[in-house]
Amino acid sequence: MSLYFDAVNILTEPASGGSFKSRIYSARDLRAKPAQIYALIIEAAKWDIVLTDVIDRAGLLDAERKLSPLLALLLVHDHLISKNGIAAPAAHTIRQAVERHKVRLRAEFTKARVRRGCASVEQFKAAILKEKREAAGPNDFIYPPLGAREQYPFLIGGPDAHNLHRLPASELAPEGDDRKSQRLLYVDPHIPDLVAVPYGADFTSSAAYKNGEIILQDKASCFPAYLMLGDRGPNDPWQGDLVDGCAAPGNKTTHLASLLAKQQKDKRRQIISMDASRMRSKTLQKMVTMAGADPTVTVLQGQDFLALDPMDERFEKVTGLLLDPSCSGSGIIGRDDVPQLTLPKAAASKAPNPKGQGGKKRKRGDDKDEVEEPKPKVASGALNTSPSDENDIATDSVDQERLTKLSNLQARIVEHALSFPTATHVTYSTCSIHLIENEAVVERVLASDVAKEGGWRLLRRDEQPSGLRKWTHRGVRRDRETGENAESDATPATVDDLSDEDLEACLRCWSGDAEGLGGFFVAGFVRDPKFVSAITKAPGSKTKAESKAKTPESKAKAPKSKKAKKEPVQNKKVAQKVVQEKEDEEDDDDWDGFSD
Repeated sequence: MSLYFDAVNILTEPASGGSFKSRIYSARDLRAKPAQIYALIIEAAKWDIVLTDVIDRAGLLDAERKLSPLLALLLVHDHLISKNGIAAPAAHTIRQAVERHKVRLRAEFTKARVRRGCASVEQFKAAILKEKREAAGPNDFIYPPLGAREQYPFLIGGPDAHNLHRLPASELAPEGDDRKSQRLLYVDPHIPDLVAVPYGADFTSSAAYKNGEIILQDKASCFPAYLMLGDRGPNDPWQGDLVDGCAAPGNKTTHLASLLAKQQKDKRRQIISMDASRMRSKTLQKMVTMAGADPTVTVLQGQDFLALDPMDERFEKVTGLLLDPSCSGSGIIGRDDVPQLTLPKAAASKAPNPKGQGGKKRKRGDDKDEVEEPKPKVASGALNTSPSDENDIATDSVDQERLTKLSNLQARIVEHALSFPTATHVTYSTCSIHLIENEAVVERVLASDVAKEGGWRLLRRDEQPSGLRKWTHRGVRRDRETGENAESDATPATVDDLSDEDLEACLRCWSGDAEGLGGFFVAGFVRDPKFVSAITKAPGSKTKAESKAKTPESKAKAPKSKKAKKEPVQNKKVAQKVVQEKEDEEDDDDWDGFSD
């Protein structure tokens, strides 16, 4: 009995900390076994469009008004499809509420199967999965890291891109798919080496995925690294080291390493990757190792990016910094491992009793057939809310104060990156749709002293890598959510100081459009080369030779230098309370990567 109420609460409570599966297994208030809850939700998600139709046609919710749409879908799934039926005693009211309508439910289920021309339940299931796949379109993206490129040449986009003769088709084909007639891979036109696989394809248990030979990543999350390193090759390699300042769980770090591997054979360029949370840093290190990127990537566990000294000799060769700081996550429309359920229509409002039936009093005992509704922790509208791989969960309501604090922190992080003396490129990205976290941050950074004095500007569209130049969705001047009627002082309705060329330099993804991606934003900052040479050679600045030659006098001053930067670190800790309140509670399942 508690199985269904637990499942309803899992699907309707705010998502926070880890993957969908890990949240179920780590929940402390469940009465049913986590494995049973997870299996019920996953299996019901495969049948949701059929079960919703069956429930609506059978009129179940109109007859049993105490059943919610979500609870009814889970119960009817077990009644019609599970071998053991509903997991409740035969006399239990929740079971009786469904079984009172078993004849009609079974008849509608059979009609649905016949309408699709299926002779068996197995054929029916395959047909349903195909319908869901066609409706959703390709939404999983994979790319090969580092040394796996030669092993999986079809991922590079050559003539064999759709043949799959290097991976068994069973590892990538959706369940029930006709693998001989279906094209299983789609070579992405914007990101090199990226391919999309059909909806429902599950290769997370394959050896190739567990061994780090292919990596699962959202397409939009590939934009920052590609915007940074571009289409360079061995004849025009990236010069200098790279920093990933807000790296966990590590998707963008390994993508940087993958792109860098195409440009160099001697591993001379290094990537310094970090995350302020030691717990999340463990996941970061795990992903780097499994992707074979250890020779290229150095992980600074528990390192706060804002606490870095740009003049530290470890960063004297850093020319590029990738920043994907914590954000509201408002662009996230659902993570791949979180089921997106189609629910039946709720019961219509009760009509007045027909004449002659309204005066009869109801005995207290007559309530026994009514089903007690579980009390989910939030409204069922939160069903599709889920965490991103790299950011905190967004809330359904817009907290203007929180957005302002996030925006302030994001701007500080970007400005800190611009202060690295040898830096020439910085990318800034969020999975937010809010202007205050995106174009407004760019506008604020460009107006800062560090940007003006350092000669920083935006990477123009015509300067961007070929794949991203073709991307049509660009920056906006007005926040879509606030529009012309915006009166809030917390969220700016427009960005007035960005030129049209500046907005063209910003890349946007919008949830719900034809691209099939979530909301995302990325912009690249570049520096005039003459400013780099001027800074490194200016009187009083620290040159490479000076940073290596530490004198006794400089060593004696080290404690004073450390004390001088104490205040920014403290400020950072205060600011991070906004976005990392639960970070240390997260476990390695933030990234559901290569291991079980």
